[in-house]
This record gives sequence, structure tokens and C-alpha cells, in this order.
Amino acid sequence: MNTLAVDVAIIGAGTAGMSAYRAALAHTRSVVVIEGGPYGTTCARVGCMPSKLLIAAAEAAHAARHADAFGVVVDSLRIDGAAVMQRVRDERDRFVGFVTEAVDHWPAEHRLRGHARFLDGHTLQVGEHTRVDARRIVIATGSHPNVPAEWREAAGDRLIVNDDVFAWQSLPQSVAVLGTGVIALELAQALHRLGVRVCVYGRSERVGPLTDPALQAEARKIFAEELPMRLGVSDLHLRRVGNEVAVRVGDEEPAAERRYAWILAASGRRPNLQALGLPQSGLPLDTRGVPVFDPCTGQIADSHVFIAGDATHEREILHEAADEGRIAGDNAGRFPDVRVRPRRAPLSVVFSDPQIMLAGQSHAQLLRSGLDFAVGEVSFEDQGRSRVMLKNHGALHLYAERRSGRLVGAEMLGPAAEHLGHLLAWSVQRGDSVQEMLDSPFYHPVIEEGLRTALRGLQRALRMGPPPVEHCLDCGPGA
Repeated sequence: MNTLAVDVAIIGAGTAGMSAYRAALAHTRSVVVIEGGPYGTTCARVGCMPSKLLIAAAEAAHAARHADAFGVVVDSLRIDGAAVMQRVRDERDRFVGFVTEAVDHWPAEHRLRGHARFLDGHTLQVGEHTRVDARRIVIATGSHPNVPAEWREAAGDRLIVNDDVFAWQSLPQSVAVLGTGVIALELAQALHRLGVRVCVYGRSERVGPLTDPALQAEARKIFAEELPMRLGVSDLHLRRVGNEVAVRVGDEEPAAERRYAWILAASGRRPNLQALGLPQSGLPLDTRGVPVFDPCTGQIADSHVFIAGDATHEREILHEAADEGRIAGDNAGRFPDVRVRPRRAPLSVVFSDPQIMLAGQSHAQLLRSGLDFAVGEVSFEDQGRSRVMLKNHGALHLYAERRSGRLVGAEMLGPAAEHLGHLLAWSVQRGDSVQEMLDSPFYHPVIEEGLRTALRGLQRALRMGPPPVEHCLDCGPGA
């Protein structure tokens, strides 16, 4: 048995682990990064980048299909599924190559291959032949798709997760997408626009991450107009039939079954913690089995162990994982001088069409907090630039604290949400007031003029009294 003694051991070489490594190196060269799976982050291999490649192809097909609305006639449209997936894989491999190249340049003594598990608070067993004695530890093990066992048992190898989509050699004939979250919505719409027969099944009535009731209702309406959807499905039956899977809802007759070549399970993710042997670590765990930690330090309780990225089961977004890795790695490197680091304003984007964005505090979070806030809104249906581009769908809602007049959050369903989201998150983080935002320049004609309209409405709302009590979409009436 080989024994390796280090100042900092980082479990996981994904986005959070790589950030933790760079931060810890500022304090000590005695660092090792342990990885049991392939190098290359979740984002590059099976997440952000390949999904956007698929979405880009879908957007091209959709634009060609609807070009006649602009007086541009496309005589014929043929989607080459093999070529679509070849580009997805080629560009995906290129992005992964950048990541693996970076890891390959690390000193050999900083890289250790194998799956790690705790033997005690300071000792990790890595594979069969190596033990690591670490003064400090960072858990950055990422997450994996959540697939109910009954789905996998019923569908067998015809059930896939989003990781598997990007290994396809061509586009399939049909896919049932189980889930209505970010991954489900993005992939379902992209596949549908690329000519795949798709149906989305959701346990709840919600579509995407929006928490504002009015925007959530608008999202259901808009996406249901394009995508076949079955929402509020509490009882889903899957049955394998040869190389297909039959899907039936509730007590429908067998004749109502719909068959699909693939079942895409997109019902959320779970942190990769089960194999770590956390009970042996002595660390406090919450009811989900996730270590109890401080998001501003990454520290688990008052221990020498830190956690970052998707393993926290909190903000499962790349830039958040990078920030958390940097915070955890820095504090692990400087331990016991643990420092509180301010977190950036929350920002999340769904690359659907129309896009979805949440910046700062969501509507549901504001209601739960009890903050007295005002709402300003704009519809994009008649917004000038949006109509020019035939992207006039959705709405933007802005939230400001009544006492200070400062922007505290926003939710949006509409065009260019990925860009407006950045502007709004920056304003939230700076503590901009509504008046300060209105004093900024707005060009014409741009979608940002819609933001100005919402800001003007928000300014008027701030001058008025508080509205009737609202209900939290996440919490139910009276929350």
C-alpha cells in the first residue's frame, strides 16, 4: 500500500476541482487532485457545450423553416442527422481537448487516478493501492443524472440520460423526454426542431425554472404551442416493446400508449457523494446526505474539509461551480485562516426559444424572505425590435425593494434573455437603484428598450402602495 502525505487533497477534476486546485496552489505546492473518471468537465463533455451545439443546429433548421415570414423562400429543407451529430461530437471533443490539455500540463505528482473514499477525517483510500493522508480536503465530485429505478428497469437500454445524447451517430426517429426542467426543455425543443418526434412528460404543471406565476403560465402556453407536452403526470407507465418503449399515463387504456425509440430521463441531478464513505469522515450531513457547509467559505461545519460545485446540490451551474471551487480551494490552502468570500449575484439562463433567465433573487425567494418589493413588467409581444425579428414572445418582470428602490431580482421569458440577464445581474450585484438604471443609455431600436419600459413601470410601482398579498409558486398559498 502506497501512502501519500499532502497539505490539500482535492477529490474531483471537474470545473470546481480545477478552480480549487489553482486557488490552493497560491498557498502550497503540496496538492493532489484525485479523479476516478475521465478528465474533461461535465460542461465540456456532456453539458453546456454539446447541448448548445445541438441547439445551434436546431435554430438553423427553425430559421430556414420559417424564413418565408420574411419573404425569404427556402425551396426545400433536409436535415442530415448524421452530419448534425458529427459536428456536435467534433466540436465537443475540441472543447474537451482544451480541458484535458490543461490537466496534462499539471505536474505529475499533482495528479492521482482512482476513486476516493474516506477512511477517517484525514485519510482517503484511492483505488486499491494508495492512501492519501491530507491535512485539508476539498470535495468537488460533481453530480449525475437522477433516474428512478423503475424507469430504468422498465425501459432497459432504451433509456438514456442527457450524457448519452451526444454519443448518437445520427438523430433518432422519436424520443419521450421525462422532465420539464432546464435540460429537458433545451434538448426536447432542439430535437423537435431537428425533425425528431418528441413528447415531454412532466410530473408537475411547471415548465422550466421560472417561479413568477404569470411568467410560468406564459411559459406553459408558449412551449405547449410548439412542443407536444403532457403535464401534471403523477403516474407514468413504461413498457418495453422490442426496440421501443411504450408510454402510458395514469389509467389510460393500452390503446392510448405512445411508442418511442428512446426514453430521455431528464429529471434532475444528484451529487456524487454515495461512494465517498462520508459516514467515516465524521462530517455532519443534512437529510439528503449532503455535508452541511457555509456557501461563503465552502467549509463543512468547522472542519478542515471543504466542498464545492455540483456536489453541494445547490447552484448547479458552471460559473457557480468555478466560484465555489476557487473559494473552497483558497480556504483549504490557507486553513485555518478561513475567510468569508462574497458570492456573486445569482444568474441562470435556459437556452430555449424563447430563452429563460433568472437574475438576483427569484420571485419565490422574495416572497419567502418577506421583503417588501415592487414589480415592473414588459411584454415583448409589441416590443419594436422583437417584432422586427419575429421574436416577440414572452415578458420580463423586475423586482425592486420598496424601501431603497434598488433592483433585487428579475425573471424573464423572451428574446436575448442571456444578454439582458447579465445586465440585470450586474445591476443587482452593484446595488443599482431603478433611477440609476433609467439614467443609463438605451439605444434604438434594441430589445433593451423593453427593459427600459419595465424599469419605468417599476419606478411607478415604487411610488405606489404595496399590492395585495401574493402567493409563492414554490411554496403554495399562504407561504
